[in-house]
Amino acid sequence: MDYDILIVGSGPAGQHAAWQAARMGKKAAIVERKPSIGGAGLQTGTIPSKALREAAYLASRASDHGMRIASGALSTTRYGLLADAVRRKEMVIAQQESVIVKRLLKSGVSVIPGEASFFDEHTLEIIDAKGRSKTLSAEVIVLATGSRPRRPSHIPFDKKTVLDSTSILNLKKLPKSLLVVGGGVIACEFVSIFAALGVEVTIVDSHEQLLSYLSEDVVGVLAESFENMGVQLHMKERVAAISCEEGRTLTLLESGKKLYSEAVLYALGREPNSQNLNTPKIGIELDNGWIAVNEDFQTSIPHIYAVGDLIGRPALASTGMEQGRACVLHAFAGKTHAMPEHLPMAIYAIPELSWVGKTEKEAKKEGLNYVVGRGYFKESARGQISGDTIGLVKLIVDAESHKLIGVHIAGEHASELIHTGQLLMHFGGTVHDLAANVFNYPTLAECYKLAAHDCLENLNS
Repeated sequence: MDYDILIVGSGPAGQHAAWQAARMGKKAAIVERKPSIGGAGLQTGTIPSKALREAAYLASRASDHGMRIASGALSTTRYGLLADAVRRKEMVIAQQESVIVKRLLKSGVSVIPGEASFFDEHTLEIIDAKGRSKTLSAEVIVLATGSRPRRPSHIPFDKKTVLDSTSILNLKKLPKSLLVVGGGVIACEFVSIFAALGVEVTIVDSHEQLLSYLSEDVVGVLAESFENMGVQLHMKERVAAISCEEGRTLTLLESGKKLYSEAVLYALGREPNSQNLNTPKIGIELDNGWIAVNEDFQTSIPHIYAVGDLIGRPALASTGMEQGRACVLHAFAGKTHAMPEHLPMAIYAIPELSWVGKTEKEAKKEGLNYVVGRGYFKESARGQISGDTIGLVKLIVDAESHKLIGVHIAGEHASELIHTGQLLMHFGGTVHDLAANVFNYPTLAECYKLAAHDCLENLNS
C-alpha cells in the first residue's frame, strides 16, 4: 500500500481524520480536487458567510446604539462596508488556509491535488488539473467530499442576479432588493446579513413558520428582528418560476403573485458531492447521492468510511470534525467512539439562535413531565449595556429529576453561551447547579441563573 490512509476531501471532517491518523503514527494523505484547501467550510460556506455576518452585525449595532448619520451617508457607508467585509472575508480565508496547510505539513500529512475516484476497493485513481492520471492505494479510505448548494435545472442561476449560497458570497455591491427562496438555516442567515446592511429583503417559503422545528420562543425573537429590519414574508407560498427581465428578476409564485427584485437567492437545500467518486464500481450504492454508514461511519465496505456532509444530517462542520476523528480511531485502534448525545446547533442569524436537546414540542410528544424557565437578556445588565434586549435563555427541565433536557437561546453570542447548557446536560447536571453557580457580572451568562430560578419557581408552584 502507498499509504495507511487516504482521505478524499480537505474540509473539516477530512482535516481531523488526517490529524488523528498522524497522531497515531500513520502515513496519511489528503486528496483535494479544488485549488485551495479547506472545503466548503472554509472556502464557500461557514467561514466566509460568518465573516460577512460579523460586518453586518456591527453595522446594525452602530445604528441601534444611536450612532446615526444622514440616510444618504448611511447607505454609502453600508455599500462600502460590503466591499470591506468581502476583503476581510478573503483575508480570514487566506489566514485560515495557511494555518491548516502548516498544521497538515507539520503533522506529516501529504496533500495531493486532483479528482479522486475508485479504481478498486483499496485504490484511488487521481486525475490532476492537467488531466494526468495516477493510482494510489491505502489500507483505509475515508470519503469526506462534502456538499454543494442544490441547483434545480429550472432555476436560471447566473451568479449575478440569480444566486446560490456560494455565488452570493462573491457579490461586489449590494443589491437594492433581494428575494430569498427558502426559510431554513442558510436562508435566515443571509436574510439577516443583507437586511442589516440596508437591503430590502423578501422571503418566500412553503412552510407556515420559519424554522418550524425550533422553539416558538426562539423563532419569535428572530421574527421580531426581521420585522424591525423591514423583512417581508410570504409564507405558505411556492415558487413557480424565476426569470430576468429589464435588469431585474421576476419571481412568479404558484398562487399567481408576481414579486420583483434586483436579485434572488435560491437557498433550498444542499446536495452531496459523490457524483465523481465512482462508488458503484466497488459496490457502494448511493441513496440520492448520500452514502449510508453505520455507527462507526463505515460504509458497506468495512475499510471505507464516509463522514461529514456526505452522509447527511446533521451536516455541521463541528460534527464532521468529530466524525473524522472517530472513524480513524475505529479503523486503526478498533475503538467505537460514540458521538456525544447532546450536540449543539447554531444559526448565525441576527440575532444568533442556538440550542441543544429537546424542544417543548418534542417533550410534549414524548409525554415527558417538564417545566420551563426563561431568563431574558433585558433583565441582565449586560443585555442593557449591549442593547440586545430581545434575547432569552430558555431551559426545559425534567420535573422529577430536575435535569436539563433542553436549552434554547436567542440573542448575540448564543452560539457561545449554549456550551454551558450542553456541558451541564452531558454531565447530568440539574437546574440547581445553575441556580447555585456564580457567573461573572455583568454577563449574558447570568441569564442561565435567571432562567434557573424561574424554573425552580415553576417546580415549586
